[in-house]
Amino acid sequence: MNEREENKLKKRKVKPTAIRILVLRYLMELKTATSLIDLENHFEKSDRSTLFRTLKTFESKGIIHKIDDGTGITKYALCLESCNCQPADQHFHFHCEKCNQTYCLTELNVPQIDLPTNFSMLQANLVIKGVCANCN
Repeated sequence: MNEREENKLKKRKVKPTAIRILVLRYLMELKTATSLIDLENHFEKSDRSTLFRTLKTFESKGIIHKIDDGTGITKYALCLESCNCQPADQHFHFHCEKCNQTYCLTELNVPQIDLPTNFSMLQANLVIKGVCANCN
């Protein structure tokens, strides 16, 4: 069972430690984005700094992306296999005002924006707020 996770980590040049495999497996099972607090609650026996470092490593290697959904709590979600963490790979997110869950809308890419001369986009944060299908 660890083989799938180990391969995903190795593909992104991340050493597959036990906690990294467990965190990756947890993220792969989720349908929504998660926060460091959610991870701490799920992995009660792991310390906060280990989980935070794992998230930061995953983010720097393009395994996950960070989401600012306007709640004041940073959320994280898996990147698609084809993601190179470039502006063209960015997509919309949906935040449910009822259940407080944030979903990746990977089928809706951020449109190309013609910025003024000498401006370059590093990241776009496009969050749609409303009520999800589960709460509707």
